[in-house]
This record gives sequence, structure tokens and C-alpha cells, in this order.
Amino acid sequence: MSLLPPQQTASVPDATSMKRLLRSAGVVSFFTLLSRILGFARDVVIARGFGAGMGADAFIVALKLPNFLRRLFAEGAFSTAFVPVFSDYLNRGNREETHDAVKAVFSSLLLILTLLVILCQLFMPWLMLILAPGFSDNPEKLQLTIDLTRITFPYILFIALVSLAGGILNSFNRFAIPSATPMLLNISLIICAIFIAPHLQEPTTGLAIGVFIGGLAQLAMQWPALKSIGMGFSWRWDPHHPAIKRILKLMGPSVLGVSVAQINLLFDLFLASWLPEGSISYLYYADRLVEFPLGLVGIAMATAILPALSARAAAGDLDGLHRQLDTGLRFTLLLNIPATAALILLREPLLAMLFERGAFTPDTTRLAGQALLAYGIGLTFYSLIKVTAPAFYALKDTRTPVRIAIVAMLSNVVLNLILMIPFKHAGLALATTLSALINASLLLYKLHKKTGFTPRPGFWNMFFKTFFATLAMAAFLIAVLPYLENPTSSMTLRALLLTATIVAASVLYFTTAWLLGIHEVKLVMKMIARKKT
Repeated sequence: MSLLPPQQTASVPDATSMKRLLRSAGVVSFFTLLSRILGFARDVVIARGFGAGMGADAFIVALKLPNFLRRLFAEGAFSTAFVPVFSDYLNRGNREETHDAVKAVFSSLLLILTLLVILCQLFMPWLMLILAPGFSDNPEKLQLTIDLTRITFPYILFIALVSLAGGILNSFNRFAIPSATPMLLNISLIICAIFIAPHLQEPTTGLAIGVFIGGLAQLAMQWPALKSIGMGFSWRWDPHHPAIKRILKLMGPSVLGVSVAQINLLFDLFLASWLPEGSISYLYYADRLVEFPLGLVGIAMATAILPALSARAAAGDLDGLHRQLDTGLRFTLLLNIPATAALILLREPLLAMLFERGAFTPDTTRLAGQALLAYGIGLTFYSLIKVTAPAFYALKDTRTPVRIAIVAMLSNVVLNLILMIPFKHAGLALATTLSALINASLLLYKLHKKTGFTPRPGFWNMFFKTFFATLAMAAFLIAVLPYLENPTSSMTLRALLLTATIVAASVLYFTTAWLLGIHEVKLVMKMIARKKT
């Protein structure tokens, strides 16, 4: 379907479009916040018991492979291909035809992933030699990684089906359950780390069991929600169904287009296996802190915006698509620019408060802080990719993002090899950030050339006001930083001071943004005030 010119489409007022998108993103962000909090609790438990030694490195690699495939296929390429196709079926209004498409996709996905799990179990030793070749110097570490990955790998099967269910529910504007299910993985890992791991000969096996149980629990939680909307999973073997063909056509190129950041992280893991022991763990803990604001803003907005953009594209409403994208970009910058500044300035106090206990020493905090500085610089770029890439997939353009992804990936490879020599693990993180900058810039440039998208009036005014509000917040953080890093203070006092500092900095930022007249901040405040009344 070709898109109509903007003047021929029905236009939704900007405020209405913005509020609808914000409500959806708000639901996702709320449950993502809860999941991230549980995720930090999980990492605190793991850091206390395993620190950054051999067992921690082995488990992180064992978690990384299925997690990489989850983000690459289940939540990356598959989701961005499935939601636009599913939106087209919904737009036709034939519920039975739509459900038949769901059943056909489910059956093919179940069979393919089951075969993938079986093959990877058989060839796991060779996979590990490819993924972490540096471990071959330590046979005990390599074997432990193989054993743990065999336990965690079926997670990809469960989570891919969870992603399918989530795409269906999101298309029906039901965001709560798909956003809440990741909490179950964190809960499962915490329980297994505390109650199972200490009683096993190899404690990290308990963590791998937690991943397996967590994936199964997430799938079980989605099932009743699907049945309630009449889209429950059931077997229908129809590999030639038109929906499958369309999804595969979109999905192939988008494997790189959407998930280039994940491929870069996997390449980081490959190179980090050659660096001193603990390097993989430093990158992991730093990445966990970056994932917190990225999940709350970038991923939440991307989750909410893809069905909205797909619906606009299916209806031929190019102007509406531009409005939705402009809204997503505004709020991404409004929240990510200050989050980037805070993450960089507070990196070591945050790491110390969350992880510095047990096997996680002050030296570990310092080394993980180096990686967090490099990753943190790229927070805004990561979020811009999450928000911008779905616009191409909503328009069923898979070629442009994949070309950009190839450029970004090659840049990451070259930068990795250059920067890891002088900066070690921090160089790998910095290369990922620079490649994300290249990726985001090219996506925005190509989107402008393809659709004529330009930010709507007031965008740059909002950007500069956001920058000045962030400067005010950063000045405050720099002033209080010496008190947060005082080594003579107890960990409890430092945690209380850090929490108070973050609250005060947030209040200062939003107050400054309000006084500067940023429209988006005032709109959110009005929405909150109406809910209270």
C-alpha cells in the first residue's frame, strides 16, 4: 500500500497523539522499572557471591548466547517484522483470518526453534570456542561455560514464543503483561542464587537453572492473556502461509538492521575473552547500568511506537507517522540527555552502592566504572536507534537499516581493534558507543531522504532547553560528588546520600525544564495532575 500525501490523510491533533503514545510508553516504562529494580537485586546477589572471577565470567557467557539470540531474533528482527504484518491483518477486520496467521506463525516458530536448541546442544563445545576462544587457555573454565550454556540455551525457545505473544498483545494495546513478564526471570534467578546455588557442587549451575525456569515462567504468564483476546496458541502446520512469507521477507535483513548493537556486544565478548580475567564481568556490570535508563526510555518508547507507526503506515497516513516519530524523539532526548550526564558523573558511586560487597571489591568498581563511562556516553544514541529503526520496518523497508547496520558493524570491528589495545575493556565499550553514534545518525539522515521527515516546529528549541537544564543538573552533581566518594563514610551513609542526590538532581532538572518552558514537561505534569483528580 502506498502512503498518501499528508494533505489527504486524516490528522490526529498533536496533543492527542502524544498523550496516547505516552500512556502506552508509560505502562511499558513502569513495569520495566520494576523489572530493572529486580534485575539490580539479582545482580547484587550474583556480584556478592561470584564477583568477577571464573564462575562469573562463565555464567555471563552462558547467559549471553541465549540472551543475544533473544534480542537478535525474538525481540529484534522477529518483533519488528511480525508487528507490521500482524497490524495489516488486524486492519482488515477478519478475526478468524488473523488468528489463523498467528497459529501458523506459532507452529513454524516452535518447530524451528526446537531444532535449533537440539543442534546447539550437540555442537555446544564448538560454539563456545567460537564465542569465547580465549577460554581455551583454561580447560576448566571452558568446560564450565559449555555446561552452563547447555542449561540456559532452551531459554531462547521460551522467550521467542513470549515475544510472539507480546507482539500480539501490544498490537491490541495491551502493554502491561508483556512488560511485566521479564520480572519473572529476575525473581527466578534470585531464588535459585539464594536457595539452590549454595547447595550445588558448582554454584553457578544454580544460576543457569534459574534462567531455564525464568523463561518457562514467562511463557506461562502470557498464555492466559492471549486466550482472553481469542488469539491463543494452537498447532496449525502451514509453512506456506502468506504471513510467514511476509515475516521472513522482512525479518531476514532486519536481523542486522535492528540488532546491530547486540552483534557489537557479542563481538566485544569475543575480544574480551582474550583480555585479563574479569574483563567480561566489568563489561557486563557496566552494561547492566546502561540498560536501566535504556529500558525505561528507549526500549519502552520503541515498544509503544512500533504498533503506532505500523498502524499509521497501514492506513497510509504519512503525516501521522511523522507526528508519532517526532513525539518519540522528543521524549527520548528529554529523558536520555540528563540520564547520560547523571550516569557518567555518578558511575562509580552507583556501582559501589549496587555491587561493592563480598567478592566485588573497590578495584572491581573502578575497572567496571571505566567501561560504564564509555558505554554511558552512548546512552542517547542507543535510544535513538531503538526509536528510529521501527519507522523503516513500519514502512516495510528492510534494505535501508541493513545497509546502515553493515556500516556500523564494520566501524565497530575497526574501532574495537584500535581501541582495545590502549584502553583494554573500556576500549571495547567506547567502540560500541561510537558505532551507535554512526548508526543513529545514518538512520535519521536516510529517514529524512526517504520520507521527508524533519522535526516539527519547536523541536530544536526543546533540545537546547533540555541541554541547559542538564547543565544545571550536572553542575549540582559535580558539586556533591566529593561527598559521595568519601572512603571514610560507611556504605549505608553513601547509599543514602546517593539516593538523595539522585532525587534532588531529578527535581532540579525537571524544575529547570519547567521554568524554561519545555512543552513536553508541562504536558506530562498535566496528565499526572488529571490522574490524581
